Amino acid sequence: MSYNKLIKTEADYEKALKRIDQIFDAEPGTPEADELELLVALVELYENEHFPIEAPDPVSAIKFRMEQEGLTNEDMIQYLGSKSRVSEVFSHKRNLSISMIRKLVAGLHIPAEVLIGASVI
Repeated sequence: MSYNKLIKTEADYEKALKRIDQIFDAEPGTPEADELELLVALVELYENEHFPIEAPDPVSAIKFRMEQEGLTNEDMIQYLGSKSRVSEVFSHKRNLSISMIRKLVAGLHIPAEVLIGASVI
């Protein structure tokens, strides 16, 4: 049973996911592998349209990276300026400046597009 149509409804989506499960281990170069590749693309297209993932807000992204790296608010002074500035940024009372964004990108490798969001002054 091959699947070969656009995914337009939740029922189509569920059928496509079931079919992906059935042929997930298809050998490369087989018709099933080609079908799998097509289905994955169709599912991705459907999910991007119906279940979009919003980019995190800049402060959430910074805090997430801090957690990953085991950093504290004190560690953020080198990127954001001062202890009070760190507090202002984290409480959303101050937007990130271009200088802060550059330091965060260089030092913590947070993508600029995540940090820019709507917070640049």
